[in-house]
Amino acid sequence: MLWFRDTESRLNDRKEKYRRDWREDFYDCVKELAEHPVVLRMKLYPHHGASNCYQHCLNVAFYNYCWCRFFHLDARSAARGGMLHDLFLYDWHTHRRKTGDCLHGITHPRAAYKNAVKFFELNRIEKDIILTHMWPLTFFRFPRTKEGWITVLTDKYCGSLETGKRKTVN
Repeated sequence: MLWFRDTESRLNDRKEKYRRDWREDFYDCVKELAEHPVVLRMKLYPHHGASNCYQHCLNVAFYNYCWCRFFHLDARSAARGGMLHDLFLYDWHTHRRKTGDCLHGITHPRAAYKNAVKFFELNRIEKDIILTHMWPLTFFRFPRTKEGWITVLTDKYCGSLETGKRKTVN
């Protein structure tokens, strides 16, 4: 039994070291974006449940980073693409009423892409992530990279969790 506890302790220590190292490396990947004034504006727009657009993108970026690093893919590009995937800079809850655009789910990847290329230099994977993250809603625009497919899944996963955490009225 002592052997098992010792092995379990070493595994927990190793797991904690990975978490610490990965968190630091993740932040190095997105720091330039996360601190940029245009990206910080996403905090002004509510998104899913109690989260704002910035927090949602940070969540997606982190999960993208973890999954892509685990699978030995381009974790840096996945994190950066995740951070910018919803950079559309408006409140989608009132967007239809103000503009008449009832297809936000289909049109916002293009708006986010236009904003992202205005302020940042993007590589092929980051562009793919931003433009295709709403698949299958954007039926003919599907991900062409593994990182893009991971983003499709992490975006849905994070959105589901955030929607479940609604604001409570006191």
